[in-house]
Amino acid sequence: MRISIFGLGYVGAVSAGCLANEGHEVIGVDPFQTKVDMINAGQSPIIEAHIGEIISENARAGRLRATCDSTEAMLGTDLSFVCVGTPSQTNGNLDLRFIRRVCEQIGQGLKHKATRHTVVIRSTIVPGTMHKIVIPILEEFSGKRAGIDFGVCTNPEFLREGSAVKDFHSPPKTIIGEMDRASGDMLAVLYSHLDAPLIRTDLKTAEMIKYVDNSWHALKIGFANEIGNLCKSFHIDGHEVMRIFCQDKKLNISPAYLLPGFAFGGSCLPKDLRALAYQAKIHDLELPIMSSILPSNEMQVARGLQLIMDKGHKRIGVLGFSFKAGTDDLRESPIIEVIERLLGKGHDLRIFDKNVNIASLVGANRDFILNRIPHISKLMVGDIDAVLRHAQTVVIGNMDPDFRTVPSRLRDDQLLVDFVRITDRRSEEGKYDGICW
Repeated sequence: MRISIFGLGYVGAVSAGCLANEGHEVIGVDPFQTKVDMINAGQSPIIEAHIGEIISENARAGRLRATCDSTEAMLGTDLSFVCVGTPSQTNGNLDLRFIRRVCEQIGQGLKHKATRHTVVIRSTIVPGTMHKIVIPILEEFSGKRAGIDFGVCTNPEFLREGSAVKDFHSPPKTIIGEMDRASGDMLAVLYSHLDAPLIRTDLKTAEMIKYVDNSWHALKIGFANEIGNLCKSFHIDGHEVMRIFCQDKKLNISPAYLLPGFAFGGSCLPKDLRALAYQAKIHDLELPIMSSILPSNEMQVARGLQLIMDKGHKRIGVLGFSFKAGTDDLRESPIIEVIERLLGKGHDLRIFDKNVNIASLVGANRDFILNRIPHISKLMVGDIDAVLRHAQTVVIGNMDPDFRTVPSRLRDDQLLVDFVRITDRRSEEGKYDGICW
């Protein structure tokens, strides 16, 4: 392919060199003549393992050159990557002046092109930037329509400093956010040789992925550091603890627990978090990440409550109130907390959970429901139908398979609040509301 790359900083220089090394004809574009001259002389404008040799070899072979003339680059290529910086402003927001400037230049170049061109944003941008800034600027300066006269994609990069060349050729995944299928097809061909999952999605989802990845990486580092600090206070080797922790690929290092939904509860997680927080206090340790988990969970409970109350109905039905489907455990169930708050605000409730039957409960669960929440036991009914007959707003509280048919059984005057994504529907005004979707 014939490719132009706007911005010859870290991401741009690595991308230019690696793409040229794969046999593509690459033109780098940068406003700084010094960077342009370095590329044309076969020198790397950045310090990064292996990229110096790659740029030297491909500049010498004629597959890689650079220019300050954006129109020249546009006219000589079919695909443009935007790799300019998006630094932070003092308030934390992104400074998008470089994105705006390059999109203006590309738009002006598009105006003079008779053939279809595809613009790919590789810079890190927050969700909505493509629709609110990139596409409008490209259309304004080109006089053409995105998705029809020219293609638009976003293609976040996952290059780590120090191993960027290796990461380019062996990425954890390749994300293509596409406005139109044809543009996504072009990028898919470009990456078809890579041994990595190729994921095609919409523009906003692709914009969000990079932020989720980096936030997760930062959280993992912070979490491991806090665990290490706590382990040291117990005279335990934190590295050994985390080495064992990471061997669990079913729950710890896996997709388990990484689905947005309602708050956690049960007899283990809240109790264990409080115990660690107490031990940290004893050892005069501040663990801000660990200490923020329970408050964050409480906020999710409040969010669920507000979602129900916003419907404005007096009669509420709750399906599933044990903390997890397939169990009768009510201890620290976040749904119980929601039920109690609704009662306190004067709502009329009916609740059902096939696994929670007072007659069959024993031990701690029986004691809990009879002595701690006896008022809730009076709200329990014998089946789903009894809840549906009563409720104006129906709440799905856990993932019991029996609840999957509930969305199709609602009356026209009933609303559904879903805490667990019992259906793949997305929130729609006045009928269905998912807590995180």
